[in-house]
Amino acid sequence: MPGQYTPRIVGPGLGVAEIIIVFAILALVILPYWKIFSKAGYSGGLSLLMLVPVLNAIMLFFLAFSKWPIEQELERLKQ
Repeated sequence: MPGQYTPRIVGPGLGVAEIIIVFAILALVILPYWKIFSKAGYSGGLSLLMLVPVLNAIMLFFLAFSKWPIEQELERLKQ
């Protein structure tokens, strides 16, 4: 029907600049934790868990208070 308004269900999407910014922020979060987990003797892939809201706090406490595999190896070599 002419003159009848039909709303379009098209929302604003992410542009190229926003996508680049999102990936840059993700890299700034993931890469340092990847290095920390790797140096501690764990898989670097555990750094992806830092993106999960509650799990990131749990993983931070796990890193702080657990005995790292690299420490266990060092103790084994000292004996």
